[in-house]
Amino acid sequence: MTSTAATAITAETETAAQRARRERILAATLALAARGGYEAVQMREVAERSEVALGTLYRYFPSKVHLLVSAMASEVERLSARLQKRQAPGETRAERAAFVLERSTRSLQREPLLTEAMIRAMMAADATVATEVASVREGMADLIVQAMRGGGPEQEHDVDLAAILQDVWFARQIAWLGGRIEAADVWRDIHLAITLVLRD
Repeated sequence: MTSTAATAITAETETAAQRARRERILAATLALAARGGYEAVQMREVAERSEVALGTLYRYFPSKVHLLVSAMASEVERLSARLQKRQAPGETRAERAAFVLERSTRSLQREPLLTEAMIRAMMAADATVATEVASVREGMADLIVQAMRGGGPEQEHDVDLAAILQDVWFARQIAWLGGRIEAADVWRDIHLAITLVLRD
């Protein structure tokens, strides 16, 4: 084996190892947050649960906010993988977007402490977490856009309309977590936004 080939294999192995380590860290974070919310996610405990050194954890995620926003990006990616196994049902853009956003809402409401931790981290994120926040927002927007199109061609303002719906979706989760509205009201308000924004 040439030295170049050996180096390539080593680099590939390291990349796989790093990916596995990152997944363990995120899994530990999600478990802690689901059990006790934002305050339960402590960097030292995350390191212990994921079997990485504390210094290694900080190299991957400089703060708890980085960690939780990255965990939310991971959850959005997992949700996207589930929803994209089949095309969202519905004859109109509004019906398909409603299907995706209702599923997303129900998924969050099943784990209120986890949702509280992730949304709280999103709200606390500053410029240093911009990449992670963008990953969450782009993931949600892409879910909505793909549902709207339903396998059809791109339409004017698809991305802009999806961004509006995403902002409403986030805002209503925040209101629910803050105790200002009931869980049932979240979907009512999102559905109203879909109806007004996506008038087919």
